[in-house]
Amino acid sequence: MSVQVVTDESFQQTLNENEKVVVKYFANWCGSCKLFAPKFRRLSDDDRFNGITFLDVNAEENPTARKMAGVDNLPFFAVFKNGELVEGSATSLEDRVVDLLNKLN
Repeated sequence: MSVQVVTDESFQQTLNENEKVVVKYFANWCGSCKLFAPKFRRLSDDDRFNGITFLDVNAEENPTARKMAGVDNLPFFAVFKNGELVEGSATSLEDRVVDLLNKLN
């Protein structure tokens, strides 16, 4: 599965239409966000995470989506189940993101 880029306009609808969602919040100036992007794409293709929708949200341009996860630093990852926030974390560690993804399985 690929990573979808969403905005405030489509964020809530995407959460409602997908049971399990992981969101990477980023900013264009964020070096760590750019470095993590290929890892996030690779995780989206990992068979362990079939059925999870992977989203990218520009945290600076989408304040509503940012507030829903309580983003306090970047990159920030949040997992949602049935439209509700399960957990979020500011991290650049792939293992931490995998831990978040495992909370959805």
